[in-house]
Amino acid sequence: MSAPPGDRQPYLAARLQGLGTTVFAEMSALAERTGSINLGQGFPDRDGPSEVLEAAVDALRSGRNQYPPGPGVPELRQAVSAHQKRFYGLEFDPDREVLVTAGATEAITAALLALCETGDEVVVFEPFYDSYGAAIAMAGAQRRVVPLEPPEWTFDPDRLRAAVTPRTRVVMVNTPHNPTGKVFSAAELETIAAVCRDHDLLAVTDEVYEHLIFEGRHVPLCTLPGMADRTVTISSAGKTFSFTGWKVGWVCGPAALVAAVRTVKQFLTYVNGAPFQPAVAAGLGLPDSYFTTAARSLQDGRDRLCRGLEAAGFTVFEPAATYFVIVDAAPLGGADGAAFCRALPERCGVVAVPAAAFYDDPRVPRSLVRFAYCKQPEVLDEAARRLAGLGLGGVAPG
Repeated sequence: MSAPPGDRQPYLAARLQGLGTTVFAEMSALAERTGSINLGQGFPDRDGPSEVLEAAVDALRSGRNQYPPGPGVPELRQAVSAHQKRFYGLEFDPDREVLVTAGATEAITAALLALCETGDEVVVFEPFYDSYGAAIAMAGAQRRVVPLEPPEWTFDPDRLRAAVTPRTRVVMVNTPHNPTGKVFSAAELETIAAVCRDHDLLAVTDEVYEHLIFEGRHVPLCTLPGMADRTVTISSAGKTFSFTGWKVGWVCGPAALVAAVRTVKQFLTYVNGAPFQPAVAAGLGLPDSYFTTAARSLQDGRDRLCRGLEAAGFTVFEPAATYFVIVDAAPLGGADGAAFCRALPERCGVVAVPAAAFYDDPRVPRSLVRFAYCKQPEVLDEAARRLAGLGLGGVAPG
């Protein structure tokens, strides 16, 4: 996306023009300024499991507050390796094939900086999380987008194949998917894998919502035939354990790919989150009951908010996973989703995010809006009550 001439920043490199302030920062500031319920940015409004919190406190008090090892503390790398084997039967050497990062965002950026030459192309499914566009631009690469079509958010295999050119280097896959809540099916993943195999492409996968699935199941792309040696698998602790501010993520993959990512990562943050790393290791070792209960609780939030959004008059595309739901605001006069979202706090005291922030394609329905449901039940119920006034052409009192 290029910026209009009037929006260009005079000192910003040409390849980064148009990025500006993220829509999440803009809408969260609007929520704070208006005292609205913030269903725009995806962060929970309560802390995660006490065992993980106490492990961080113990690490703080026991002096684990200096630089950790560059690849991450050994117990976290070992815990990530054990997690991958426990849930997916994957074998990763914790010393050579696991790297700890400052959240998944740094992992994605480091991977693209490491793997892409200037002018290479990265295939990405649209809508896509906005940091992907920034990371691709920082790498000097170009986006090639493949649309996911509502209501099921499916893609056309022929359009995926047509997106690949001789300059293509990487295919990015985000499953479970933000912002749509889609879980890519085994058949869809096999289509992606076949394209990677046929054209000798690398894959970078963002799997941060891997444990927050309500329908279907998570299949890591690297488990498919021919993909283990060409896939960089990325996840993080923030969403799974409701500690989004800790920013602890990880990269798994074959040693040569992880070494390339590590080379870049060491010159970004170098290291981060020393006392949080052993705490995340403790979290990854929690029993299965924690992971199933966390998903069930989030599903209740999805159901509460989706019912409220439907009652208010939105067209709701119910998600199968993640923190988010996409709706169409057109039935409520929201043909311009960005204008709709900016007016929503004054109309009813709720903040959402326009889905246009996740698209390159100007032909996309601009009336699409994303809401987050990773909030406590009483907050979601109050948001639904406020939104109910929109369908009546009035305003629900705040």
